[in-house]
Amino acid sequence: MPAEAHLLKQVVVHTPGQEMELVSPENRAELLFDDILFVGHARKEHQLMCAVFEKIVGSPDTVLQMGDLLQEAFQVEEARHAFVDQLCRSLPEQNLSTVADELKQFSPEDLRRFALTGESNLAIRVQPVPNLMFTRDLAAVVRKHIIPLQTATKARAREQIIIDVILRYHPRFAQQSDKIIDLPDGVTFEGGDLLVAGPNTVLIGHSERTSFGAVMAIAHELFEHTSIEHVLAVDLPKRRATMHLDTVFTFASPTEVIVFPPLLDTHGFGYTVHLSPGREPGTFVTDMRPNLRTVLDEVLDRSLTYIPCGGTERLHQEREQWTDGANVFAAAPGSILGYERNRRTFDRLQDHGYRVVAAESFLSYYESSAFTPGAEKVAIQLGGTELSRGRGGPRCMTLPVARHANPAGT
Repeated sequence: MPAEAHLLKQVVVHTPGQEMELVSPENRAELLFDDILFVGHARKEHQLMCAVFEKIVGSPDTVLQMGDLLQEAFQVEEARHAFVDQLCRSLPEQNLSTVADELKQFSPEDLRRFALTGESNLAIRVQPVPNLMFTRDLAAVVRKHIIPLQTATKARAREQIIIDVILRYHPRFAQQSDKIIDLPDGVTFEGGDLLVAGPNTVLIGHSERTSFGAVMAIAHELFEHTSIEHVLAVDLPKRRATMHLDTVFTFASPTEVIVFPPLLDTHGFGYTVHLSPGREPGTFVTDMRPNLRTVLDEVLDRSLTYIPCGGTERLHQEREQWTDGANVFAAAPGSILGYERNRRTFDRLQDHGYRVVAAESFLSYYESSAFTPGAEKVAIQLGGTELSRGRGGPRCMTLPVARHANPAGT
């Protein structure tokens, strides 16, 4: 089964656009932003990241833009109607039902614009969705099953509707429409909390964005419908700095993890509940563990090397975790992207045999030749001066919908 660091096939992203221009000093906190991004620079940084993905994978169909997918889904009348009806139900205080008929008559392009920015020629306005840039949170893919976002915050309610419409109405996902795992009402889940660690093991963060009820519901569905045998529920501090599991733990290769060290400390956080299927259908066996590392060593079929985010000193570990040093994205085994500003994390990667190179230099070197995934270990530095101010790293900004089953894609 494709796991975290297997060679990428396709990834969904959203390059920041007009919706990001609508974040202001007055609404930024409500929209979950600590700062206001220079959108022009953020776009260039994001486009550079996408160009690296295309070069590593070697296919022009590697990167799928969320806005394009949504507009293509809106070509279906039923999709437009479903979007409007769900929107009216999710935002009753906006009184959108008074203009529902007009919204349903919008062209796919106009409805897409309204969905992303909240702007239209009608006498209404709703908040934009700047967090759409963090496509990882919209869903998680385990085998062929997709678990959509069930948001914990009102600011992301429209994103939940957007991903639902794309998954159910876009022809690209038609073969997976019966593989959507709908979570029960009352639980919350964001995709940054789920990592596929191996053929039969999934990690799920119990965070401020993902409730333990969601962990249990996902475990039940995975045990019933897939060959997953181990779900590790990792308890995280319920605060913004550790809002998802992937803010403290990401795979660089099948055997290497970049980790915020306190997650693995005996007296740190990371208390883990090991869930496995019971003898009777629908039942669990639970095993409480004080530390993620010990149970990972037991359930995985390989040993892991843990590379410390920020190096060996706690101050630097905390500083670089804050700026997403532990949130890297593996486009292939040992081919990763991270923010350049996390210098000490890159130093540790270099110690573990990675060639460290700037994104621009990487693309220039391979401008007229193909990159061979797996031929070397490379850690690619993305400037990310503006993107990092959004408080999400390269993994946060990527939703892989397909990877090769073989790690190197051969």
